[in-house]
Amino acid sequence: MARTRRKRPNGQTIPAPEKITISLTVNGAPRELAVAPWVTLLDALRERLGLTGTKKGCDHGQCGACTVLVDGRRINSCMTFAVMQDGAKVTTVEGLARDGTLHPLQQAFIDHDAFQCGSCTSGQLCSAAGLIAEGRASTVEEIRELMSGNLCRCGAYPNIVAAIQQAMERQRS
Repeated sequence: MARTRRKRPNGQTIPAPEKITISLTVNGAPRELAVAPWVTLLDALRERLGLTGTKKGCDHGQCGACTVLVDGRRINSCMTFAVMQDGAKVTTVEGLARDGTLHPLQQAFIDHDAFQCGSCTSGQLCSAAGLIAEGRASTVEEIRELMSGNLCRCGAYPNIVAAIQQAMERQRS
C-alpha cells in the first residue's frame, strides 16, 4: 500500500509513488534494490548499499566527487537516477582493487601523494580509471582537460596528473 503525502484542495489524498525494484551489478556483485523514482545513483550506493567511498560533494554535478563507472563510462552519480541504471554494471572506488591488491591508480596516488583531504580522491580515481580505459589522453594537457570535471579543493592537481601518467605508463608496459 502506498504512503500518502498530502491532500488536494478537494480533500482527496495524493498517493506517494511506489518503489521500483532495480537490478545492478555493483563492483562485480549482483544487487537488487527497491528505490523511489527520485533516488539518485549516489544515494542508492551510499545509503542503500553502504558504499560510502563515493562522496557527495556539491550534489549538482559540478565537482566530480561522486564519479563512478557505469558500464565502463564515467558519470557523476549525483546526476542520474538509480532507476535509469537498471541492469547496469557499476564500479565504485571500492571495486577498483582486486584480490587485496590496489589498482595501479590507487598505488600511483599513494606514490605521488595525490590526495590531501581525500574528499575528491574516490571521484578522481574512478574518473582516471575511465580516462585510461577511453584511451583518449596521451599528454599532460589532455589528461588535465579530460579530468577537468573533477575538482580538488586542496590543489593536488600536479600530483594527480603525475599519478595518472604513472598508471598509464605501467599499463603500456
